[in-house]
Amino acid sequence: MTGKIEEFLIEDIGIEDVTTNSIVPADHRSGAKIVAKARGVLAGQALAREVFTILDKDIAYTEHKKDGEPLKPGDIIAVIEGHTRAILTGERLALNLLQRLSGIATLTRGYVDAASGTKVRILDTRKTTPGMRKMEKYAVTMGGGFNHRGNLTEMALIKENHIAAAGSIRKAVAMVRKASNVLIEVEVRTMEELEEALESKADRIMLDNWDTRAMGAAVSFIGGRAEIEASGNMTIERVKETAGTGVDLISVGALTHSAKALDMSLLHEGVK
Repeated sequence: MTGKIEEFLIEDIGIEDVTTNSIVPADHRSGAKIVAKARGVLAGQALAREVFTILDKDIAYTEHKKDGEPLKPGDIIAVIEGHTRAILTGERLALNLLQRLSGIATLTRGYVDAASGTKVRILDTRKTTPGMRKMEKYAVTMGGGFNHRGNLTEMALIKENHIAAAGSIRKAVAMVRKASNVLIEVEVRTMEELEEALESKADRIMLDNWDTRAMGAAVSFIGGRAEIEASGNMTIERVKETAGTGVDLISVGALTHSAKALDMSLLHEGVK
């Protein structure tokens, strides 16, 4: 991820950090600590460390909490010692990454907890921030969730527009089977489409925006012949209901497109 962090630093710094470089001597050294200000789940330590290491190769970044661990207000996440310019210049980017990824991990944990006691796995989607997909999908796993496809190569997901272009579900599945050996998932809207997808031997069926009763009927009809994914406007409350229908997977776009940043701050501790 070094290249990506370097890109982020160039975006944030520009030519130089005018404020810090005007005020702080180049040889000035100090310390700081990153502190949680809200409850949640941590993610992004390696990225924060990378920010400061790029700016000061000799900086010391000591983790006090590991990714995936719970946080509460006042918890020390990390302690940093090194050149003051590097600490102050890297502060915003390091916090942005930690807060963004920890927010995703925290929201994911809420959905995972809502489905506890069932076999359901909570999945993310491709509704990620451009350029940050790997980071955000990593954060999902720190919250206890699982990753759907990382890109369009990894599996085939046949949706309404693909079906229209092919002429039928049966034809769409056959075309993919001929061209590739990837796992095939078919999004269905009706029981008729569901039956056609099963007859086509799709590996996974997506029930998109089905109500709870219809999902239960679909699960019974499928009878283990394919993996079942539920999707569509999944709130935490709806996940609790959906998990009880017997589906295998629930995909939630909100994990990455609607997560709130987890509040934390960097507190400077003076000259070392």
